[in-house]
Amino acid sequence: MNHYRAAIIGYGNIGRFLVEAIQASPDLQLAGVVRRPESVNNLPAQLKEIPVVTALSALNQVDVAFLALPTRLVPQYAEEVLASGINTVDSYDLHGELVNYRRRLDQIAKAHGKTAVISAGWDPGTDSMIRCLFQLMAPQGITYTNFGPGMSMGHTVAVKAISGVQNGLSLTIPVGTGLHRRMVYVELEEGADPSAVEQAIKADPYFSHDETHVTFVPQVQDLLDTGHGVLLERKGVSGLTHNQLFKFEMRVNNPALTAQVMVAAARAGFRQKPGCYTMIELPVIDYLFGEREAIIEKMV
Repeated sequence: MNHYRAAIIGYGNIGRFLVEAIQASPDLQLAGVVRRPESVNNLPAQLKEIPVVTALSALNQVDVAFLALPTRLVPQYAEEVLASGINTVDSYDLHGELVNYRRRLDQIAKAHGKTAVISAGWDPGTDSMIRCLFQLMAPQGITYTNFGPGMSMGHTVAVKAISGVQNGLSLTIPVGTGLHRRMVYVELEEGADPSAVEQAIKADPYFSHDETHVTFVPQVQDLLDTGHGVLLERKGVSGLTHNQLFKFEMRVNNPALTAQVMVAAARAGFRQKPGCYTMIELPVIDYLFGEREAIIEKMV
């Protein structure tokens, strides 16, 4: 059995759960965690027995790097890591930029004989796979993706990056038929202009297309809950038969599920030819640990 050595770049919400998911995986070994220089001397208990470095090159034999970083930092790191001869997995979640990002990374991955699995979370990611499944079952129709209620990690990171924000939290509230309300809670930096902060949040691409409400609070930490969920619904036509209705629903710990999906995506990545892939492009069986025929016998 192959054991691949994995590194985690970043140690935020997803990075913490990646440590657990890698340690629980029978075919991965945790080579170490890459953190900012100011963080390496103040380690949480989870990292006491794990190599912690400030550069990926300081770790020995890394086969795959998990990019547990804010989405807007991911493309640059992915390009650099692939060019150094290491597979990558990320949970990039800017849907509108995904195709262009995949196209750029595909060239680099092929040039260096490596694979990148991008947007490996639950949306985009496993939800994308469910949407494809729904559509093959009913090619004609409409699918609605209803998120929440719960904390959106990507939106929360975007809030925290706004000038004047000391801390932030973005909750996604489903309105129905794929429409959402963003409830944003902000702890301001001293002297920050609330009006300017609210305007900047609402202008950010993460929020500009949705109904967004900004509330200023004394302490964001009191509101934090990483739970989230989704309800996917499709009403469509199979052949010439109408009124086919499919539903998929889950309630999850957001970063824990994302980390687990990323680990499965890393496994699938090692089974592909060099290039960049989204989750819907890979065979489902490649995500699973085990002997191929045994999986088929069990699952089919």
